[in-house]
Amino acid sequence: MSGYILRGGQENITLPAAAVESLLRRGEGDAALLYLALQRFGRGVTPEELEKVLPTMSRLRLDAAERVLQELGLLPRPQTPGPEPAAEKPVYSAEDITALLTDNEGFRLLIPQAEQQLGKKLRTADLQILAGLYDDLGLPADVIYLLLCHCVDRARAQWGEGRRPTMRQVEKEGYHWAQLGLFDQDSAAAYLRTWSRRRQKMGAYMKAMQLPDRPPVEAESRYITDWMDTGFPPETVAMAYERTVFYKKDMNWRYLNGILRRWHENGWHTPQQVEKGEERKSAPAQSGGQSGQQGGAEQNAWMRRYIKR
Repeated sequence: MSGYILRGGQENITLPAAAVESLLRRGEGDAALLYLALQRFGRGVTPEELEKVLPTMSRLRLDAAERVLQELGLLPRPQTPGPEPAAEKPVYSAEDITALLTDNEGFRLLIPQAEQQLGKKLRTADLQILAGLYDDLGLPADVIYLLLCHCVDRARAQWGEGRRPTMRQVEKEGYHWAQLGLFDQDSAAAYLRTWSRRRQKMGAYMKAMQLPDRPPVEAESRYITDWMDTGFPPETVAMAYERTVFYKKDMNWRYLNGILRRWHENGWHTPQQVEKGEERKSAPAQSGGQSGQQGGAEQNAWMRRYIKR
Protein backbone atom coordinates (compact mmCIF):
# COMPACT_ATOMS: atom_id res chain seq x y z
CA MET A 1 0.00 0.00 0.00
CA SER A 2 1.48 3.35 -1.05
CA GLY A 3 -0.71 5.55 1.12
CA TYR A 4 -3.74 5.94 3.36
CA ILE A 5 -6.85 7.93 2.42
CA LEU A 6 -8.90 9.68 5.09
CA ARG A 7 -12.47 10.07 3.83
CA GLY A 8 -14.45 12.95 5.21
CA GLY A 9 -17.69 14.64 4.35
CA GLN A 10 -16.17 17.17 1.96
CA GLU A 11 -12.69 16.12 0.92
CA ASN A 12 -10.17 13.28 1.13
CA ILE A 13 -6.67 13.53 2.58
CA THR A 14 -4.04 11.07 1.36
CA LEU A 15 -1.20 10.27 3.76
CA PRO A 16 2.01 8.55 2.63
CA ALA A 17 2.27 5.07 4.14
CA ALA A 18 5.91 5.65 5.13
CA ALA A 19 4.93 8.80 7.05
CA VAL A 20 2.14 7.00 8.90
CA GLU A 21 4.44 4.14 9.83
CA SER A 22 7.13 6.53 11.08
CA LEU A 23 4.63 8.37 13.26
CA LEU A 24 3.24 5.12 14.68
CA ARG A 25 6.72 3.88 15.54
CA ARG A 26 7.64 7.18 17.19
CA GLY A 27 4.46 7.24 19.28
CA GLU A 28 4.36 11.03 19.67
CA GLY A 29 0.72 12.07 19.68
CA ASP A 30 1.45 15.80 19.31
CA ALA A 31 3.61 15.16 16.25
CA ALA A 32 0.86 13.05 14.65
CA LEU A 33 -1.76 15.76 15.30
CA LEU A 34 0.50 18.45 13.86
CA TYR A 35 1.19 16.33 10.78
CA LEU A 36 -2.56 15.83 10.21
CA ALA A 37 -3.18 19.56 10.63
CA LEU A 38 -0.47 20.43 8.10
CA GLN A 39 -1.86 17.90 5.63
CA ARG A 40 -5.31 19.44 6.08
CA PHE A 41 -4.02 22.91 5.25
CA GLY A 42 -1.94 21.68 2.32
CA ARG A 43 0.16 24.85 2.40
CA GLY A 44 2.44 26.86 4.62
CA VAL A 45 0.74 28.00 7.82
CA THR A 46 1.52 30.38 10.63
CA PRO A 47 1.77 29.39 14.30
CA GLU A 48 -1.38 31.41 14.93
CA GLU A 49 -3.34 29.35 12.38
CA LEU A 50 -2.10 26.13 13.94
CA GLU A 51 -3.11 27.29 17.42
CA LYS A 52 -6.66 27.81 16.12
CA VAL A 53 -7.03 24.26 14.76
CA LEU A 54 -5.05 22.73 17.66
CA PRO A 55 -6.36 24.82 20.57
CA THR A 56 -5.25 22.40 23.29
CA MET A 57 -1.58 22.54 22.24
CA SER A 58 0.64 25.29 23.61
CA ARG A 59 3.27 27.02 21.49
CA LEU A 60 5.97 25.01 23.27
CA ARG A 61 4.19 21.74 22.45
CA LEU A 62 3.81 22.83 18.83
CA ASP A 63 7.52 23.63 18.65
CA ALA A 64 8.42 20.24 20.16
CA ALA A 65 6.08 18.44 17.72
CA GLU A 66 7.63 20.33 14.81
CA ARG A 67 11.10 19.13 15.83
CA VAL A 68 9.87 15.52 15.95
CA LEU A 69 8.53 15.83 12.39
CA GLN A 70 11.88 17.29 11.32
CA GLU A 71 13.72 14.37 12.92
CA LEU A 72 11.47 11.92 11.07
CA GLY A 73 12.12 13.68 7.77
CA LEU A 74 8.45 14.73 7.45
CA LEU A 75 9.26 18.45 7.67
CA PRO A 76 12.32 20.27 6.35
CA ARG A 77 14.79 21.39 8.97
CA PRO A 78 15.31 25.16 9.38
CA GLN A 79 18.07 26.60 7.22
CA THR A 80 19.70 28.34 10.16
CA PRO A 81 20.19 26.80 13.61
CA GLY A 82 18.51 28.25 16.66
CA PRO A 83 20.42 30.67 18.88
CA GLU A 84 23.10 29.28 21.12
CA PRO A 85 22.61 29.83 24.86
CA ALA A 86 25.08 32.71 24.89
CA ALA A 87 23.11 34.66 22.29
CA GLU A 88 20.18 35.80 24.43
CA LYS A 89 20.80 34.85 28.03
CA PRO A 90 20.53 37.62 30.63
CA VAL A 91 23.41 38.52 32.90
CA TYR A 92 22.74 37.83 36.58
CA SER A 93 24.55 39.99 39.08
CA ALA A 94 25.58 38.87 42.55
CA GLU A 95 22.57 40.75 43.89
CA ASP A 96 20.24 38.91 41.49
CA ILE A 97 21.57 35.55 42.61
CA THR A 98 21.28 36.51 46.26
CA ALA A 99 17.66 37.51 45.68
CA LEU A 100 16.93 34.17 43.98
CA LEU A 101 18.51 32.28 46.86
CA THR A 102 16.52 34.29 49.37
CA ASP A 103 13.14 34.24 47.67
CA ASN A 104 13.08 30.81 46.03
CA GLU A 105 13.42 27.78 48.25
CA GLY A 106 13.61 25.41 45.30
CA PHE A 107 16.59 27.25 43.82
CA ARG A 108 18.24 27.49 47.24
CA LEU A 109 17.94 23.73 47.81
CA LEU A 110 19.21 23.01 44.29
CA ILE A 111 22.65 24.51 44.90
CA PRO A 112 24.06 21.90 47.36
CA GLN A 113 22.59 19.11 45.22
CA ALA A 114 24.28 20.56 42.15
CA GLU A 115 27.61 20.82 43.98
CA GLN A 116 27.33 17.19 45.03
CA GLN A 117 26.62 16.02 41.48
CA LEU A 118 29.34 18.16 39.92
CA GLY A 119 31.87 17.40 42.64
CA LYS A 120 32.90 21.00 43.22
CA LYS A 121 32.01 24.27 44.90
CA LEU A 122 30.02 26.38 42.49
CA ARG A 123 31.57 29.66 41.45
CA THR A 124 29.69 32.84 40.59
CA ALA A 125 29.77 31.98 36.86
CA ASP A 126 28.29 28.55 37.63
CA LEU A 127 25.52 30.09 39.72
CA GLN A 128 24.74 32.50 36.90
CA ILE A 129 24.18 29.59 34.52
CA LEU A 130 21.89 27.81 36.98
CA ALA A 131 20.02 31.07 37.58
CA GLY A 132 19.47 31.41 33.84
CA LEU A 133 18.08 27.89 33.56
CA TYR A 134 15.80 28.44 36.54
CA ASP A 135 14.72 32.06 36.16
CA ASP A 136 15.05 32.80 32.45
CA LEU A 137 14.19 29.45 30.83
CA GLY A 138 11.71 28.51 33.55
CA LEU A 139 13.02 25.02 34.28
CA PRO A 140 11.90 23.99 37.80
CA ALA A 141 14.55 23.08 40.35
CA ASP A 142 13.63 19.38 40.34
CA VAL A 143 13.94 19.27 36.54
CA ILE A 144 17.34 21.01 36.70
CA TYR A 145 18.48 18.37 39.17
CA LEU A 146 17.47 15.62 36.71
CA LEU A 147 19.28 17.57 34.00
CA LEU A 148 22.47 17.67 36.09
CA CYS A 149 22.29 13.94 36.84
CA HIS A 150 21.79 13.25 33.14
CA CYS A 151 24.77 15.37 32.12
CA VAL A 152 26.97 13.67 34.74
CA ASP A 153 25.90 10.22 33.50
CA ARG A 154 26.68 11.20 29.91
CA ALA A 155 30.10 12.54 30.84
CA ARG A 156 30.91 9.37 32.76
CA ALA A 157 29.84 7.16 29.84
CA GLN A 158 31.73 9.27 27.31
CA TRP A 159 34.99 9.98 29.13
CA GLY A 160 35.17 7.53 32.02
CA GLU A 161 34.56 7.34 35.75
CA GLY A 162 35.14 10.54 37.68
CA ARG A 163 34.72 12.87 34.72
CA ARG A 164 32.23 15.71 35.07
CA PRO A 165 30.47 17.90 32.50
CA THR A 166 31.31 21.57 32.17
CA MET A 167 28.64 24.09 33.11
CA ARG A 168 28.58 25.17 29.47
CA GLN A 169 27.55 21.63 28.55
CA VAL A 170 24.88 21.64 31.26
CA GLU A 171 23.59 24.97 29.97
CA LYS A 172 23.46 23.76 26.37
CA GLU A 173 21.55 20.62 27.37
CA GLY A 174 19.21 22.77 29.46
CA TYR A 175 18.32 24.84 26.42
CA HIS A 176 17.67 21.60 24.55
CA TRP A 177 15.32 20.44 27.30
CA ALA A 178 13.47 23.76 27.21
CA GLN A 179 13.07 23.44 23.43
CA LEU A 180 11.61 19.96 23.94
CA GLY A 181 9.16 21.33 26.49
CA LEU A 182 10.52 19.35 29.46
CA PHE A 183 9.16 21.60 32.18
CA ASP A 184 7.99 18.98 34.68
CA GLN A 185 9.33 15.80 36.26
CA ASP A 186 7.04 13.47 34.29
CA SER A 187 8.08 14.73 30.85
CA ALA A 188 11.75 14.89 31.86
CA ALA A 189 11.64 11.33 33.25
CA ALA A 190 9.94 10.07 30.07
CA TYR A 191 12.65 11.71 27.97
CA LEU A 192 15.38 10.12 30.10
CA ARG A 193 13.81 6.68 29.75
CA THR A 194 13.72 7.08 25.98
CA TRP A 195 17.30 8.34 25.95
CA SER A 196 18.43 5.37 28.06
CA ARG A 197 16.79 2.88 25.68
CA ARG A 198 18.46 4.55 22.74
CA ARG A 199 21.86 4.52 24.42
CA GLN A 200 21.55 0.78 25.03
CA LYS A 201 20.94 0.25 21.31
CA MET A 202 23.81 2.49 20.15
CA GLY A 203 26.36 -0.33 20.40
CA ALA A 204 24.52 -2.43 17.82
CA TYR A 205 24.59 0.46 15.35
CA MET A 206 28.28 1.15 15.99
CA LYS A 207 29.00 -2.54 15.39
CA ALA A 208 26.98 -2.47 12.17
CA MET A 209 29.39 0.17 10.87
CA GLN A 210 32.42 -1.79 12.15
CA LEU A 211 33.37 1.06 14.49
CA PRO A 212 35.29 0.54 17.74
CA ASP A 213 33.48 -0.62 20.86
CA ARG A 214 33.06 2.82 22.43
CA PRO A 215 30.25 5.29 23.14
CA PRO A 216 29.47 7.43 20.08
CA VAL A 217 30.40 11.09 20.18
CA GLU A 218 27.66 13.72 20.01
CA ALA A 219 27.63 14.06 16.21
CA GLU A 220 27.53 10.29 15.77
CA SER A 221 24.71 10.00 18.32
CA ARG A 222 22.62 12.49 16.35
CA TYR A 223 22.92 10.42 13.19
CA ILE A 224 22.13 7.14 14.95
CA THR A 225 19.20 8.64 16.85
CA ASP A 226 17.71 9.94 13.60
CA TRP A 227 18.04 6.46 12.07
CA MET A 228 16.33 4.87 15.07
CA ASP A 229 13.50 7.41 14.94
CA THR A 230 13.09 6.87 11.19
CA GLY A 231 12.77 3.11 11.72
CA PHE A 232 16.09 1.71 10.47
CA PRO A 233 17.37 -1.37 12.36
CA PRO A 234 21.13 -2.00 12.61
CA GLU A 235 20.93 -4.59 9.82
CA THR A 236 19.80 -1.97 7.29
CA VAL A 237 22.49 0.43 8.47
CA ALA A 238 25.02 -2.36 7.87
CA MET A 239 23.83 -2.62 4.24
CA ALA A 240 24.21 1.14 3.77
CA TYR A 241 27.65 0.98 5.40
CA GLU A 242 28.85 -1.66 2.93
CA ARG A 243 27.78 0.49 0.01
CA THR A 244 29.36 3.57 1.55
CA VAL A 245 32.72 1.85 1.90
CA PHE A 246 32.43 0.46 -1.64
CA TYR A 247 32.20 3.96 -3.12
CA LYS A 248 34.01 6.16 -0.59
CA LYS A 249 36.66 3.59 0.39
CA ASP A 250 36.07 4.46 4.03
CA MET A 251 33.34 5.31 6.49
CA ASN A 252 31.54 8.54 5.56
CA TRP A 253 28.65 9.50 7.84
CA ARG A 254 27.08 12.02 5.48
CA TYR A 255 27.17 9.67 2.49
CA LEU A 256 25.74 6.78 4.52
CA ASN A 257 23.01 9.06 5.83
CA GLY A 258 22.17 10.06 2.26
CA ILE A 259 21.64 6.41 1.30
CA LEU A 260 19.30 5.89 4.25
CA ARG A 261 17.37 9.06 3.44
CA ARG A 262 16.73 7.82 -0.09
CA TRP A 263 15.57 4.49 1.24
CA HIS A 264 13.28 6.27 3.70
CA GLU A 265 11.76 8.30 0.87
CA ASN A 266 10.99 5.01 -0.89
CA GLY A 267 9.49 3.51 2.29
CA TRP A 268 12.31 0.96 2.65
CA HIS A 269 13.51 0.37 6.19
CA THR A 270 14.28 -3.33 6.62
CA PRO A 271 16.85 -5.24 4.54
CA GLN A 272 14.00 -7.20 2.97
CA GLN A 273 12.22 -4.01 1.91
CA VAL A 274 15.43 -2.64 0.39
CA GLU A 275 16.11 -5.83 -1.58
CA LYS A 276 12.54 -6.15 -2.86
CA GLY A 277 12.32 -2.46 -3.70
CA GLU A 278 15.54 -2.54 -5.70
CA GLU A 279 14.43 -5.67 -7.52
CA ARG A 280 11.19 -3.93 -8.57
CA LYS A 281 13.05 -0.84 -9.74
CA SER A 282 15.56 -2.83 -11.77
CA ALA A 283 12.96 -5.20 -13.30
CA PRO A 284 11.99 -2.96 -16.32
CA ALA A 285 15.62 -2.52 -17.32
CA GLN A 286 16.24 -6.26 -17.09
CA SER A 287 13.15 -7.32 -19.07
CA GLY A 288 14.42 -5.92 -22.38
CA GLY A 289 17.93 -7.38 -22.17
CA GLN A 290 19.30 -10.78 -23.00
CA SER A 291 19.30 -13.48 -20.37
CA GLY A 292 23.06 -13.36 -20.17
CA GLN A 293 22.94 -9.68 -19.30
CA GLN A 294 20.23 -9.94 -16.68
CA GLY A 295 22.45 -11.36 -13.97
CA GLY A 296 24.95 -8.53 -14.33
CA ALA A 297 22.23 -5.89 -14.43
CA GLU A 298 20.62 -7.30 -11.30
CA GLN A 299 23.94 -7.49 -9.50
CA ASN A 300 24.95 -3.92 -10.34
CA ALA A 301 21.55 -2.18 -10.22
CA TRP A 302 22.04 -0.77 -6.76
CA MET A 303 25.53 0.47 -7.66
CA ARG A 304 24.28 2.69 -10.46
CA ARG A 305 21.72 4.38 -8.22
CA TYR A 306 24.18 5.46 -5.54
CA ILE A 307 27.04 6.73 -7.69
CA LYS A 308 27.42 10.45 -7.15
CA ARG A 309 27.00 12.23 -10.47
